[in-house]
Amino acid sequence: MDADQTEELRSRVSAAAAQGQPLEIRGGGSKAFYGHVASDAEVLDVGGHQGVLDYEPSELVITVRGGTPLATVEAVLAESGQMLPFEPPRFGGNATIGGAVAAGLSGPGRPWRGAVRDVLLGVRVLDGRARLLRFGGQVMKNVAGYDLSRLMAGAMGTLGVLLEVSLRVAPLPRTERTLALDIGPGAAQDLLRELRSRPVPVSAACFVQERLYLRLAGHGSVLDAFHADNGGGWMDNDQDFWQRLRDHSLPFFDSGQSLWRLSVPPDTRPLDFADDWLVDWGGAQHWIHTSAAADSVRTRVSALGGHAELFRTGQTADAGTFHPLGDELAGLHRRLKSVFDPAGVLNPGRMYAGW
Repeated sequence: MDADQTEELRSRVSAAAAQGQPLEIRGGGSKAFYGHVASDAEVLDVGGHQGVLDYEPSELVITVRGGTPLATVEAVLAESGQMLPFEPPRFGGNATIGGAVAAGLSGPGRPWRGAVRDVLLGVRVLDGRARLLRFGGQVMKNVAGYDLSRLMAGAMGTLGVLLEVSLRVAPLPRTERTLALDIGPGAAQDLLRELRSRPVPVSAACFVQERLYLRLAGHGSVLDAFHADNGGGWMDNDQDFWQRLRDHSLPFFDSGQSLWRLSVPPDTRPLDFADDWLVDWGGAQHWIHTSAAADSVRTRVSALGGHAELFRTGQTADAGTFHPLGDELAGLHRRLKSVFDPAGVLNPGRMYAGW
């Protein structure tokens, strides 16, 4: 599908700004749970704004409209043996590329293959004044002024509607297999620390339910040598495991308790207030279920040098999704919001109350 809805979207934003009408920017709706949606917001549907605008496999860059489904983008890349290196989650299958960039979420390979912002080369956005703005470009060496395109990664649509994104892509690995080792959390952490200190072909690492999963990418002989040195067994259908981890469809995520996402130093031990936990990103990201109070969770995680998101709410529904900002950083966010969206109509309160 190829459809340019720029002028329709621009007209909607212009009218909303004039009337002070809040808008909820929605692509596929797969991340509607993530953050707060204003009760009086009207839906600005960008899901029909689709199409691959430019793709030259030899250049490892693709430019697409924001409403293009992730599945479409990944299928186009796969035909040329390429992939989105940040492995964006789908959460149900209707995710769009614009939503993936706006949410700023990355899959299991993030420490080894990069985050969304690392591969975002350029954007075309519709800001809260209904202005069409272009930042960045389609090459890695683009140093003309500030790199404002990366502001849009993780901004949750609060600074602008993503009309187009240009992304650096990567070749699909020729060989990728997963080694499963039945070891305890202490031994798993020791092994991960050792692996970080030397060149190894790891492309993802997850520990859950007394088992460490190591995804390895490289030549078969290299993978066999790693297996011989570290033990464990090769998984069958391992790609399914990593996709289910990415999309939160593993049994671990099926719980009525609050689900927290903790970004912590990679040597952080499992926290004692967690009722259940899964360690991703080689130790740098912990997913936990807990009934502990939100303030307590965030205080403990802050003391470790990390931050905590209440990713999906259980009983603590009023705690806010994102880790509170300090005064200086919150002020910077507010000033950016006032420049891009002075009327405050684009996803107001999606990240923090009041802006």
